[in-house]
Amino acid sequence: MKTISGSFDVEVTPVSDGDIPDGVARMKISNKVFKGVLDARSEGVMLAYRGSEGGAGYVAMEVVEGTLDGRRGRFVLQHFGLMSERAEVLRIEVVPGSGTEELSGLHGQMKIVIEAGVHGYVFDYAIGDE
Repeated sequence: MKTISGSFDVEVTPVSDGDIPDGVARMKISNKVFKGVLDARSEGVMLAYRGSEGGAGYVAMEVVEGTLDGRRGRFVLQHFGLMSERAEVLRIEVVPGSGTEELSGLHGQMKIVIEAGVHGYVFDYAIGDE
């Protein structure tokens, strides 16, 4: 596995949809730009719920397209997050089989890091049996 890091900018906007339960928010992930060894753009969709006492959860699917360490293609990230006063769980995984072109066989996990208001990522990945 290789480990890379960089920063990203993102816009998350609410989407009105009368077909989802009360309290669940549907959001569009757009204009996300990864900088660094991952030089890519992405778009996606997120469902989120904020409970009482600081609890919250979200799931998201994000389609990423660009270059990773000079290799061109696209892949999908699946997010799963839970937050409470006691703990935080955030898993972001490459969807198996989603890599295309030179990113075929990509697998790995990504972490989001926010420091001084700047969004960053740490991405542990491999392509095929690397």
